Amino acid sequence: MAFKLAYSSLRWQTPDLEQVLGLLKETGWDGWEIRQSLDWLGSAKRVKSISDRIGVPVAVVCGTGLTLDGNHEMKERNKRRIDFAADVEADTFMFMGAARPYGRPSTEDEIKTLADLSDELAVYASQYNLDVCYHIHTTTTVDSREEWERLMRLMQKAQLCIDVSHSAFWGYDPAQSIHDFKDRLVYVHLQDYKAYRFVELGEGGLLDFAASMKALEEIGYDRWVTVCPSQSDRSDEEKMRLDRSYLRHLGY
Repeated sequence: MAFKLAYSSLRWQTPDLEQVLGLLKETGWDGWEIRQSLDWLGSAKRVKSISDRIGVPVAVVCGTGLTLDGNHEMKERNKRRIDFAADVEADTFMFMGAARPYGRPSTEDEIKTLADLSDELAVYASQYNLDVCYHIHTTTTVDSREEWERLMRLMQKAQLCIDVSHSAFWGYDPAQSIHDFKDRLVYVHLQDYKAYRFVELGEGGLLDFAASMKALEEIGYDRWVTVCPSQSDRSDEEKMRLDRSYLRHLGY
């Protein structure tokens, strides 16, 4: 297995980093994805020190609050998170599209605006040799296979995060999408879904995770694969253990 396995802090509100990263290490994860505000996390030096000491490096830092109006505050907040990502030596900076227009598809101009903003962030991050990747996600600017393919044609410098669940939501076989976008793929998300909730891997039957992992091996993918925690009422530790156990069952 060439790729590394991380766990997302998506559902941690105000975590005690020492405690929760210790649980990550104990349950067998290689790294973690940052979602928290910089106000809570503190300095990059602090976060990197804790991560290094426990032995779970930062895989990815996520952006926040993207909008298509190009406002200065939104860009600056994301650039500061890019600075932070570079300082903690993250592999990639990830962001999602803006909120979906209400009651209609996104226009060609809106998708082009998203592509241009993505490339602007990628140019900024290039000073650190840091990749910037667009995370496909339902209910955002791009919300279909066709819009996703259009964005990829327009987006020249930013790279791609495939979340296999959202690919499946759009009726696009996740394993096939991994092959189709292998030249732009720098990050992968795993989630499962059932009865309008995200659930632990293997509990939803949304997609064939073994096929997606095999596709990653087939394209020679060697970067981070991150599991997003479910919306279940289980404890953080139980979620970590169940998801890690499922991946071990698949051979990872």
